[in-house]
Formats: sequence, structure tokens, C-alpha cells
Amino acid sequence: MNMNTTMEEIAKDRSELLKPPKAGEIVRGRIIGRGRSSIFVDLGSWGTGIIYGKEFLLAKDLLKKAKEGDELFIKIVDLENEEGFIEVSALEADREISWLKLKEKRNTAENIMVKILGANKGGLLTTVMGVNAFLPVSQLSSANYPRVEDGDAMKILKELQKFVGQEMEVKILDLDPRGEKLILSEKIKETEKIKEILKDYKVGDIVEGEITGVVDFGAFVKFGADSLEGLVHISELDWQLIENPGDVVQVGEKVKLKIIDISNGKVSLSLRALKEDPWKTIEKTYEKGKITRGKITKFNPFGAFVEVAAKIQGLCHISEFGTRQKMEELLKIGSEYDFEVLLLDIKEHRLLLKLVL
Repeated sequence: MNMNTTMEEIAKDRSELLKPPKAGEIVRGRIIGRGRSSIFVDLGSWGTGIIYGKEFLLAKDLLKKAKEGDELFIKIVDLENEEGFIEVSALEADREISWLKLKEKRNTAENIMVKILGANKGGLLTTVMGVNAFLPVSQLSSANYPRVEDGDAMKILKELQKFVGQEMEVKILDLDPRGEKLILSEKIKETEKIKEILKDYKVGDIVEGEITGVVDFGAFVKFGADSLEGLVHISELDWQLIENPGDVVQVGEKVKLKIIDISNGKVSLSLRALKEDPWKTIEKTYEKGKITRGKITKFNPFGAFVEVAAKIQGLCHISEFGTRQKMEELLKIGSEYDFEVLLLDIKEHRLLLKLVL
């Protein structure tokens, strides 16, 4: 859709408008007079329009520089008021035209420069063509994404507040004129470039990279000649159960990784895939019915995690105790106990245990 064509359709020459006007229609008129709190608009054969009252106050900033002879777009509010004028709104017309232009910018994937006006825990606040807009944290570029280790919302907000007053280049991700929602994305342009570069990579490739950020759900890694960024999820850092990714990797550390997924411009990486799976060698050691010694490492709603060997943890299910309270009375974190092996599933990395009393 061409923007000029759209505007021309809105602003058809009045000589062609033989049909009667309708409430809600956007037309073009010429200012022919001003009052203290009103503006009169020539609507040709339809008569005279008036912007006054609430509509005048709402559009005050928009109209303050308008003078006689100027043309402007207006929206018909009421076909005839008590004085015989057609009531019109400049602000509503301006907003509808703004939404049309915004839709065009989204459809053409146009880059837009915005100034960040505020921040909340979810992202950044700005305006585009007078319309309030939101840039979610998830749509920030990798360079601007707040890497807060513990995922604390207040720390994230503090990082986001650093962008207030700065300009950012964004694209429109989504819009809803009825709901007056305008969602922006900074990373779309980055994603498009990354998709092109990723054509040179495939799942299974081994790459070298550097840890650039450690967060509660994993670690960010830059790799390759183009400094692409990927994520190593916490579950892909090592074979052992990990509570804190910072215990396994550190920012600045050089690592080798395996690409395990490429989709939608995102790369998922694994450190674990390049480490020998310790579960492959334990089949006879922990076969069903055997008694083994293990150390309690953690409680959760499902039971107690038990470390039976380096990087090998099993679960003593809560059902073995009846209640969590009883489980915590019988077991202490850091202490060792004897357990019977109930189930070993090498493929699924599952080891179920029963406390030997």
C-alpha cells in the first residue's frame, strides 16, 4: 500500500464528493475563521464545520499554529448541531491518520528513530507520531538486553532506566488501533541480519566462543567471526544439576560449544554436549535393588535430590515419606544416607531411590 495513495483516498477533491457526509468519515477542510475557543472549517457543498468545546481543547496543541487558509484533516463527529454547523474533530482525524501511517511503516518494515521517555519492569516507553508505544525487554537488541544474574526485577528496571533520554532505532512489531497498543522491536533488524549469517551454520557444528553474560536461566555466548550471540540454557551447561550458572561459567571465559538448535534467528548452544555423559557408565553400579550411599543436596516439592557420584543425582520421592515435614525430619541437606535403587533410566537420566531405614 502506498502512503501517498492512502492520503489521496482520504483527501479526495470536494468536487467529487457528491454523496452526503457520514459521521466518522475523515475529510479535508480549509480553515475560514477562529473564535476564542473554536475554529471554523469550510467543507464545500456540505457547509461549515466547527471544532469547539472538548474537541478544541483536546486538539489545542495541534491547532495552535493553524491559521486561516490552512488545510487540515478532520473527522465528522455530528452532522448538524444546534447552530447548524457540522461538528468535526481534528484530533481524532490526526490519530486515525497516524495509525494508518504506523500500519504502513509496519508493513514496509521501516526503521524508526524514537526517544525513550520512560521505563518500567517490562520494558521501555516512548511515542511514535504522538501515539504511546512500548518496547518490551524481550525485543531489545542483544547489546542492550539487561543481563541481571539473579533476574531481580528491580535490578532490571535500574538497567532499563539508563536508556531514558536516549534515541533508539526500532521497527513496529505489532499494533492495535482499537486497543491503542503499539509494540516496538529493536532486535528485528538484528534478527534479519543474523538469519542471513546463520545460513553458514547448521545444527551439530562445533564453535568457539566467549561467555558474555551469566543470568539465572543460563549464559550468553558470542561466537564466530561475526560475533553472533547464542544462549546456553542452564540445562545445557553440564550434566549435573545446576542451581547457579555462575558456578559453572564466568563472563570472559573462552569455551567450545555445540549448536543444538537454530530457529527464528536464535541459536541454542550446549556445553554439556561436548562433555562425556557420566550416566553412560553407571548401569551396573546403580542397577535396581542395589544399596548405595548418597548425599542430600536439595529439597523440592517432589522429594529430595541425592548425589550418589560426581554429576550423578537421583531423587528420593516425597511419596516415600508421606509429607515434606517428615522428609525433612529424616533427612538433612549435606548429610549422607543409604538408599536402595528403585529405578535407573540411563536414556532419561532418571535415578529413583528409597531411603534405607
